[in-house]
Amino acid sequence: MAASVSALSSLGVPEDDVGEEEEEEEEAAEPGPAAAAAAQQRREERLRRFRELHMKRYEACKLNSQEVVEEDKRLKLPPNWEAKKARLEWELQVQEKKKECAARGEDYERVKLLEISAEDAERWERKKKKKNPDLGFSDFAAAQLRQYQRLTRQIKPDLEHYEKLKEQYGEALYPTSDSLLHGTHVPTKDGVDRMVADLEKQIEKREKYSRRRPYNDDADIDYINERNAKFNQKAERFYGKYTAEIKQNLERGTAV
Repeated sequence: MAASVSALSSLGVPEDDVGEEEEEEEEAAEPGPAAAAAAQQRREERLRRFRELHMKRYEACKLNSQEVVEEDKRLKLPPNWEAKKARLEWELQVQEKKKECAARGEDYERVKLLEISAEDAERWERKKKKKNPDLGFSDFAAAQLRQYQRLTRQIKPDLEHYEKLKEQYGEALYPTSDSLLHGTHVPTKDGVDRMVADLEKQIEKREKYSRRRPYNDDADIDYINERNAKFNQKAERFYGKYTAEIKQNLERGTAV
């Protein structure tokens, strides 16, 4: 340091100025207690933020694992599980309400109707009307299905007769693959009467749908069989007015 001071003094720099600069450099090289405290505070702040980030990462991993497990459970459930669950919950609520009404001595159906608004009642009535709408004839399978549904809705089980059959046949009333029931069933007179009445209704209704067209002996024979005659009648009904002049020219032999 003495050499540097002598070198600076040889350059014309005062020795007092040189001493002040050296003291400032030493103070900068050796920080004081305030600077050390500030550095320690900054370090603790960084560590705290690091710990917070680490905890957030841990919570995110934990939640992600839980969601994966829940998703795996949902995928293993049946596709209509949510609907079944909602249905079961609704049935439990209905059972609880029925018990409450029975405990109070009230009629559940009456209480339920009091809780239904007029808008809901109208909407349910519209749904009932649209439950089995007649969309017209589409094919024979659809017509047969509608007929089957109509007949099954008309069935009114005779429980007394059913109990008598149970007493008479016992377990044989419920057939299995080894049961032989052909020729053993004898229908009752009421059952036969119901079948005959239903068949007569079907015949009467079928007659209203279609009427027999009278046969015209003077009509031109332009067909080779019954099916071809039906086709020609449809063609005449839709295109007859457009082809009338062409047909007349062909008959007169004046067609161009």
